[in-house]
Amino acid sequence: MEHLEIDLKSLNNELRAKFEKLLNWFRDIGGPVVVAFSGGVDSSVVLAAATLALGKNNVIAVTAVSPTYPEDDLHWAKKIASILDVKHVFVESNELQNPYFVANPPNRCYFCKKSLSKELKDVANKFNAKTIVDGTNFSDLATHRPGYLAFKEEGVRSPLAEVGITKDEARLLAKALGLPNWSKPPMACLASRIPYGEQITVEKLRRVAEAEKIVKNLAGVTIIRVRDHGHIARIEVGRDERRKFFNEELMDRIAQELQKLGYKYVTLDLLGYRSGSMDEVLSKKIIPLQKQ
Repeated sequence: MEHLEIDLKSLNNELRAKFEKLLNWFRDIGGPVVVAFSGGVDSSVVLAAATLALGKNNVIAVTAVSPTYPEDDLHWAKKIASILDVKHVFVESNELQNPYFVANPPNRCYFCKKSLSKELKDVANKFNAKTIVDGTNFSDLATHRPGYLAFKEEGVRSPLAEVGITKDEARLLAKALGLPNWSKPPMACLASRIPYGEQITVEKLRRVAEAEKIVKNLAGVTIIRVRDHGHIARIEVGRDERRKFFNEELMDRIAQELQKLGYKYVTLDLLGYRSGSMDEVLSKKIIPLQKQ
């Protein structure tokens, strides 16, 4: 923790009060505590808050390793855990062995988080941890989050959501805490690039990961999603980064490189990146959760 330059004075009074409430949340539950740690901004704030409140010896960061997770997230998970000097445990998540997950229904994340919960509980038992927490924030509760329901059923707590810290506020907190990933673009499981109902395979996940790496390197964008529609690669980038594609030579190069991966058609989504764009085809009605 001594490596962080913490400046909570940069926060407004309301957010400082929320952060103190978050610290007290951890003090009240006590330790040890297991943090489901992806390396993203939200779970980094949770991990830092837990460490400040309980001390590094009472915090265990657990990161899942799987073909569904972007390499960049693993890099940041290792870096932040090292900076905070907490125990860092890696578990092999097995969602690709779950036929319900592989079938890719709209509540796909429910089955992933159910499987991950077992791994988290095994780690918690090993370290005699009382509580397991994740990085779900208050803003997430208004979106399609079947994984949150699975965690809730398994007793995993979401302190950011419980104290009312939003996604934007979590990023401000990360900056104030001196976390180097505070400006890290949002990332998500690579399975989110595959349309619901289309089977998830290791080959598809690897193709998406490689395609995104190519577009990021060639176009110099920070936010990138390559949605895999079979023969079609639908590229989403940050709305303010779409202009970077207004170059015929660049467009030709990107198309050529992605066609080498097996895509027949390479397109740029004119609306740009938006979180959960695959959910736009879903009914607004609540989707009933399947049970294993």
